[in-house]
Amino acid sequence: MIRPESEAPEPEAAEAAHVTMPPSVQAGPMAHAIFRVARLHRMLAGQLLRRVGLHPGQELVMMQLWDLGPQRQIDLVRLLGSDAATMTRTVKRLEHAGFVRRRPSPTDKRATIIEPTEASLALRHQVDEIWAQLEECTAGEMPEKRQVEAVQVLDQIEANLALAATRHAQQETGGPAAPSEGRAGHS
Repeated sequence: MIRPESEAPEPEAAEAAHVTMPPSVQAGPMAHAIFRVARLHRMLAGQLLRRVGLHPGQELVMMQLWDLGPQRQIDLVRLLGSDAATMTRTVKRLEHAGFVRRRPSPTDKRATIIEPTEASLALRHQVDEIWAQLEECTAGEMPEKRQVEAVQVLDQIEANLALAATRHAQQETGGPAAPSEGRAGHS
């Protein structure tokens, strides 16, 4: 990203952030930047969460359970945009660590209810602090206005990728392709 001189980062930070793009990825500079940022963000989240015995992604499950109360496992899959196999592994690991318990649904014999344990409640404040620290590290000294703009850009990128993923999935399964954005409503 190009910055005006008045917003230039510290020289050490600029050097650490500058990445020479290999020729093989020059066709996708945004995709390459997202890959690098996502990798660093996940790495830092992992380092911070390790202090409380969690791995990246597990805190999101716990946050949902703390905020919404007990949930069917399939609802956690939907809420977090996960898949059933990944959620099953995550829940098993959280259960083994003593942070959640599973029980059969009283209304649907096929469903499993996941609920936070008392032991997990002690983590809640620590996870909130870790997320605040991760946010602070992510934003750095970026002015609040730029932070808002960054979130708006990321929201647009997410929407673009979600639409593309849906279209590709429909093409793979032979289902109807979603209309292209510029042609919606046209016959």
